[in-house]
Amino acid sequence: MLTERIAQALSLAVEAHAGQMRKGTTIPYISHPLAVASIALEYGADEDQAIAALLHDAIEDGGEDYARLIEEQFGQRVLALVEGCTDGIPDATGQKADWHTRKRSYLNHLATAHEDVLLISAADKLHNARAIVSDLKSVGQIVFERFSTKKDGTLWYYQSLAGIFETREVPIAKPLKEAVDEMIKFSQ
Repeated sequence: MLTERIAQALSLAVEAHAGQMRKGTTIPYISHPLAVASIALEYGADEDQAIAALLHDAIEDGGEDYARLIEEQFGQRVLALVEGCTDGIPDATGQKADWHTRKRSYLNHLATAHEDVLLISAADKLHNARAIVSDLKSVGQIVFERFSTKKDGTLWYYQSLAGIFETREVPIAKPLKEAVDEMIKFSQ
């Protein structure tokens, strides 16, 4: 059963992502956390996991202050779930570690992360992979210009993610692998 906490989490997510758009589009960024929460719920997320799905990018995109807000409003478990889905926090200058360092570290983290984190992370990656496939079908390989690592890095990362989720037997692994296979197909 979901409570008013979901509305509170959505409000905080809207604040954290105010003015942000999905890479290379005019789609408001908040559509992504909404989709991730929806996918997570479809695969059995409880309320804390759904809240964490709504807030999964808040610290990464909004900064460290969101960690305190998340803990105050939703508790330590939700904060731990969000932190478990965060691959880099901006420093005081707004900079993060380089992409390859962050992604390798995140992949290593997923190899041993708690299954509650894996559900949210896999929902996140599934939504992203499906968006990339949709864009590949509509605009072609130019979609990879949106990403700092272009086509090769993006494909490597999503193939690696799919492999880890499959090995860890995350329920979302199969649709993610299917989306990644489509991504590869439309990238050739």
